[in-house]
Amino acid sequence: MTSRSAGESVTAADKEKLENARPANDSPNPEEPQEEMSLIDHLLELRNRLLKVVLAVLICFAAIYPFANDLYLWLSQPLRDLLPEGQMMIATDVTSPFFAPLKLALTLSVFAAIPYILFQIWSFIAPGLYKHEKKLAFPLLFSSVVLFYLGAVFAYFVVFPLVFGFFTTIGPEGISEMPDINSYLTFVLKMFFAFGVAFEIPIAVILMILAGITTPADLAAKRPYVVVGCFIIGMLLTPPDIISQTLLAVPMWILFELGILFGRMAYRQTADDTEADA
Repeated sequence: MTSRSAGESVTAADKEKLENARPANDSPNPEEPQEEMSLIDHLLELRNRLLKVVLAVLICFAAIYPFANDLYLWLSQPLRDLLPEGQMMIATDVTSPFFAPLKLALTLSVFAAIPYILFQIWSFIAPGLYKHEKKLAFPLLFSSVVLFYLGAVFAYFVVFPLVFGFFTTIGPEGISEMPDINSYLTFVLKMFFAFGVAFEIPIAVILMILAGITTPADLAAKRPYVVVGCFIIGMLLTPPDIISQTLLAVPMWILFELGILFGRMAYRQTADDTEADA
């Protein structure tokens, strides 16, 4: 009886030691996400992020709207400088003098809040990423913001003077050009969006390479088709003139080449990380 009790006690003690040691041996990989959230928790987190984004846009709008009229004058400067003396922009709708600056202020509020919006997106998806994925995700988000702003700046300082110079000189004789302020704003915002998205091509190329959809060698082999596609997209997203189409197509092609260049670097880095993990 005594030996059996001693044996049972030793066995129980050994079991307890094994149970205490098991969590340490079965601890998760530090590179893997540490905790799993339920669907409700994800939805609540998404709601909180969206509310923060809306609040950020409203704060930017409150700061920008008092200067909406001045901002519209600055935005229309490239066209007004090219109008003949005595001609000016007009408002064909009674509400246009109010709604055009309002629309501009709201759009600029979204543009100004883009870094914070992307930060909220990053904060939402970062807990579910591995360590090597986080190293690539943050630079890609930061680069996407910078490239979008560069596209808008390129459109304003390079494209607008050339496009408006073309449009203001090609009209028939005896026709006075007096652009509507609402139509002009729609045209300008469309151009900003087109060039901002076009400048995201390197990010799209890198993401396709990292996702395994294609490889840098395959993209380089399809270069002639990409050049033709750039001019087709330029034709669809810009006014029907060769100047604006070329000014969009050529930067798209150059950015595609940059995407292949940086994609090769990311491709090698991913392969090295995979070998290191193995």
